[in-house]
Amino acid sequence: MTDFLAAAVQMTSTSQPEVNFSAAEEQIELATRRGAELIGLPENFAFMGDDKQRLEIAQSLSEECSQFLVTMARRYQVVLLGGGFPVPAGDGQRTLNRAELVDRDGQILGRYDKIHLFDVDLPEGNTYRESATIIPGNDLPPVVDVPGLCKVGLSICYDVRFPELYRHLVDGGAELLMIPAAFTAFTGKDHWQVLLQARSIENTAYVLAPAQTGLHYERRHSHGHAMVIDPWGTVLADAGVLQGAAIAPIDTCHVGRIRAQMPSLKHRKKALF
Repeated sequence: MTDFLAAAVQMTSTSQPEVNFSAAEEQIELATRRGAELIGLPENFAFMGDDKQRLEIAQSLSEECSQFLVTMARRYQVVLLGGGFPVPAGDGQRTLNRAELVDRDGQILGRYDKIHLFDVDLPEGNTYRESATIIPGNDLPPVVDVPGLCKVGLSICYDVRFPELYRHLVDGGAELLMIPAAFTAFTGKDHWQVLLQARSIENTAYVLAPAQTGLHYERRHSHGHAMVIDPWGTVLADAGVLQGAAIAPIDTCHVGRIRAQMPSLKHRKKALF
């Protein structure tokens, strides 16, 4: 297949996993009713709360997340990405942030542990230190050949600021870059869409970017605007700031046409860099 519908789900996740699972299933069902065959859930889809609670429930939550993805993929016969959930790191103090891609039969096609951690002091007063409770993954993100659909490159949120990661993915054959996120409202208003379009344009690849939106707890506010972007950088769908999904067609033949018209990948001077 060269043409199919993909959905980037948008959620306002909370510190209550069961509520989040219910909200995620609602969006998965709605997307499949609209014909989506590949669906991405955002980073932290199952839990958005304080670090102490996340560490306390990480063991059980990681198991629940994996089982949820398997169950949903089978139930709705869809390829499903869980865009990021906590997995115990083994030291009792930190977790990994893991994305898993599951096929219609519930088989894990690929997984990725986030390697770039968001340690930032923002001008609006919020400080983020992911490295205090999360450890980076050790492996480069994979490119997954999804049977009957396309070749998918995995990444998570803050990764979008590191173009070399996406060069790695496109060198591995990626036609679609998945960038699930919980982008802050402060940085998102200026950088989210620009970065997504840049990663699309420079790699002549589709971008599917599920997102968190709205107020989660205390001062934690996410930007929203889950998007699907084509290889020319055109925004095909934007979920705005409400819970829902951005849904648009993915056409791998279009990737080939754009790469023929704008063959920048072939013009790279790899020997010089």
